[in-house]
Amino acid sequence: MTDQELAARARDGDQDAFEQLVRDNEKRIYTLALRMTGSREDALDLTQDAFFQAWKALPTFQGESSFATWLYRLATNLCLDHLRAQKRRTQSMGPALSLDDEENGPVQVADQQLQPQEAVERSERRRALERGLASLPDHHRQVLIMRELSGLSYQEIAQVLDLDLGTVKSRIARARLSLRKILLEDGNFFDSPASMEIERHRKE
Repeated sequence: MTDQELAARARDGDQDAFEQLVRDNEKRIYTLALRMTGSREDALDLTQDAFFQAWKALPTFQGESSFATWLYRLATNLCLDHLRAQKRRTQSMGPALSLDDEENGPVQVADQQLQPQEAVERSERRRALERGLASLPDHHRQVLIMRELSGLSYQEIAQVLDLDLGTVKSRIARARLSLRKILLEDGNFFDSPASMEIERHRKE
């Protein structure tokens, strides 16, 4: 049964159908929340809140986009609201974005097979990337996370954020340039595209 069919049943009050939607989508939503907040505790809370809000808002779901896209948009807005509230509370530049693996904990950069100097350099590059992402404005960090870390297509991002495709592409391009500038100024990165640095740390 497709998500659209499950959503239709859930909209009619079928709780089993909604529980299946939760199972199908919870990992993706948790990963989004973790990447955006950098906190496992906040990510868990926001994931639960996203599905609670989705259950309440199901009558408004008309199926014009996929259920996953609709849910992703809802979760993204919750994360952004959380980050704005957190900034107001702390009067800081925002939380450091975590690149931890959502299932296995922090990525272990210092591989025993690496030479000590190589392990140190990799660790420094990873920390620099996290600082760079955390330093971006919310709207730049948001699209970069969606594209480079969550793997959404340009069209999916446009649907989630309710933006036209050209705006999404230009925003991602500006975000990459901004991150690249930050990384180069930090001194730990060679002159390579920011997306390549993010991809490298996804694999480490």
